[in-house]
Amino acid sequence: MTKKILIIEDNADIARLAMVNLRSKQMQVDHAADGGAGLNMAQTGDYDLVILDLMLPGMDGLDICRTLRSNKVYTPVLMLTARTSELDRVLGLEVGADDYLTKPFSVPELVARVNAILRRSDQYQSAEPQQHALLQLGELCVDPDKREVSLGDEVIELTAKEFDLLWHFASHPERVFTRSQLLDSVWGYGHAGYEHTVNSHINRLRAKIELDPAKPQYVITVWGVGYKFSGKEFAQAAS
Repeated sequence: MTKKILIIEDNADIARLAMVNLRSKQMQVDHAADGGAGLNMAQTGDYDLVILDLMLPGMDGLDICRTLRSNKVYTPVLMLTARTSELDRVLGLEVGADDYLTKPFSVPELVARVNAILRRSDQYQSAEPQQHALLQLGELCVDPDKREVSLGDEVIELTAKEFDLLWHFASHPERVFTRSQLLDSVWGYGHAGYEHTVNSHINRLRAKIELDPAKPQYVITVWGVGYKFSGKEFAQAAS
């Protein structure tokens, strides 16, 4: 089935370059040059992926992404940013972007990121919900069917990628993963130099599920190697 991509980008040259190359991969690509128009198009939910520039006229990418998620539109978002600060990247991930790409970027890398996000989305949608059981450790409960996480009676709001990361950890308790392995398994690519993507997500995830993020009980750092999920008592409950 042909994938539908929406590009919200005010730089005509970048938008044209992305459109030409994605269409050459047999994808259907639409384009919006300002934030307001892009939001209206994205809210239809008819797209498999939104490629969203951070700096836009009318309405910036952070506000667009935040609005989509608050309106329960969970179309994957790949955010483009000319900013290089860690804060800008973390803000994009925090409001619900699935991944980000810093300008200038190469066309092969853009295509690889798009394919990785689409592949992960297809894998999740094709999975039978019945094959995943509810996972619970103490007060932490992960429901893969509802894509819902709770601590006691409190529902924890996670971005799509934060949930994917937690589910991957929880499905493999006590197994140590390097950052490169997590990039490959959760994001669908293992490009060297993008380990900070993992770090940002780990930090945000800990801030949401750990009682004391400085002394995590669930997502543990294995110094010199990577991370693991401390789940010796993590049991599958009847769903």
